[in-house]
Amino acid sequence: MAQVIADRRDVDFVLHEQLNAADLSKNEKFAEFNKKTIDMIVTEARSLAVKEFLPINKEGDEIGATFDGGKVAVPESFKKAYDLLREGEWTAMTEDPEYGGQGMPQVVSRAANDYFQGANYAFMLYAGLTHGAGRLVEVFGTQEQKETYLKKLYTGEWSGTMLLTEAEAGSDVGALTTTAVKNPDGTYSISGSKIFISGGEHDMTENIIHPVLARIEGAPPGTRGISLFLVPKYRVNADGSLGDFNDVVCTGIEEKMGIHGSSTCSLTLGGKGKCIGTLLGQENKGMSAMFVMMNEARLLVGMQAFGCATASYMSALNYAKERIQGRPLTAGKDASVGGVPIIRHPDVRRQLMNMKVMVEGMRSLHYYVGYCQDMAVLAGTEEEKEKYEGLVDILTPIAKGYGTDKAFEVCSHGVQVYGGYGYTKEYPVEQYLRDCRITMIYEGTNGIQAMDLFGRKMTMKKGKLVMDLFGEIMKTVNAAKAIDSLKDAAEKVEASLNKLGEAARHLGKTAMENVDLAFAYAYPLMEVTGDVVMGWMLLWRAVIAAQKLEAKPKDAAFYQGQIKSVEFFVNVFLPVALGKVNSMLATNGAAVEIEDASFGG
Repeated sequence: MAQVIADRRDVDFVLHEQLNAADLSKNEKFAEFNKKTIDMIVTEARSLAVKEFLPINKEGDEIGATFDGGKVAVPESFKKAYDLLREGEWTAMTEDPEYGGQGMPQVVSRAANDYFQGANYAFMLYAGLTHGAGRLVEVFGTQEQKETYLKKLYTGEWSGTMLLTEAEAGSDVGALTTTAVKNPDGTYSISGSKIFISGGEHDMTENIIHPVLARIEGAPPGTRGISLFLVPKYRVNADGSLGDFNDVVCTGIEEKMGIHGSSTCSLTLGGKGKCIGTLLGQENKGMSAMFVMMNEARLLVGMQAFGCATASYMSALNYAKERIQGRPLTAGKDASVGGVPIIRHPDVRRQLMNMKVMVEGMRSLHYYVGYCQDMAVLAGTEEEKEKYEGLVDILTPIAKGYGTDKAFEVCSHGVQVYGGYGYTKEYPVEQYLRDCRITMIYEGTNGIQAMDLFGRKMTMKKGKLVMDLFGEIMKTVNAAKAIDSLKDAAEKVEASLNKLGEAARHLGKTAMENVDLAFAYAYPLMEVTGDVVMGWMLLWRAVIAAQKLEAKPKDAAFYQGQIKSVEFFVNVFLPVALGKVNSMLATNGAAVEIEDASFGG
């Protein structure tokens, strides 16, 4: 049976053979999440995604969110889907059941989100940001704030957003102008305008809770003076009922290239009346608090892009198997040889292999990051906890930055495999391409992700994060070297790892003399780091596959496919990565030395 959205066999492979997720149930915290339970969760998530979320993806794209007089309406079909998401307690899968969550491991939630994001990520954006807002309340909220908001958010009864961006303060958040004036009762009057607010206004929930970055009067300039506030659309009375409208006014929504079902709003706070907020966390510590939500959001964005990529790959693969077009190259002048499915054509196979290796590698990466989050929670020592948290930290810009870049490439291949039909709305791949594009921009552009990797993550704790990552990669390399069929791939991954280390050290030294020149190569450094991580994930898969093949399993073709994936990647992708290393080592300064006027215009 043809798979849609994601290949269930591959999902199970990563969960149960690569990461052994069911072993987490040996710990009391995750005791109920044995293999049977995990499989049931994935089955239920897949069913909900395929039956309810996927069929309304096209409607969300074509109808989209609509704006009228300060109000935003989503497609009617979204409301039923949202109710089903809430009923299944999917909005806060990993959180405490006391607050409406399921308490499941992060790695298992990744598998559920594999299907949800691939089915309809514009719809899932509402739930994703709601969870992030709830997380802020859980970590930084007072007891009163938690009692008022937390369960409402985690159950999805109320939705949430994040209000950072302003017209003159995009990536430079410290330039924001939204202000907060303290009232005698300890609340704050908030005034200002925010843009690009996903889910900032809609009609799926009765209240929307906005975490808002603003500057208290007299606070220091820049990010040092930013505080975080909780601002509900409707004020909440002492008994939990809804009170007056809180003067959070939607002034318009963006007409976007993709994710039309997600309302991207401009909001004005306190423009005509009084907008009241309560301080969340400490004064002037808002930016550090917001990073809790932003880091979660960056991993979510990586999953959104991956969802587009895996859905595009499944669509293109199914189409390539069914579409009859052209004769085999070997047919020559033999008129008796008829047309074949396009999967038999070498260039189509090349593109499908490009898609396959990236989808498989990204699936392993995203699930592995979730697994590391789980292991950090279960760690028996502070050293172990620090190691797994560090792996999450250093892999976040790879999952978001490199991952979204490659997901977009996969979606582009998907259109190409369909040919002219791929460029039409008759098939879904053109929407996947459009929807995917924003993931390279929001929650910190991929250029910012590259700067974060080079400027912060690789130097944190005197390089411990990067050394721990390299150490994990070498464990897999050494295991692969013990398998004859994988020695070549292992050596190529190791060689690339060593060259990556050389490039990182070189750019570190360059930064001491010319910081602009060094950061001009931060992006290629992120790309090469991502390629090495992909090589690691695919090699890890191949080690397992080679061991399984010794028993001559019935699904040998699946395992043989894992061997071919790493073979393809190390021979097609890693040589390009080594070329990028050479460019970093050369460190040509043209991009930073050229005069502004010399660009033309």
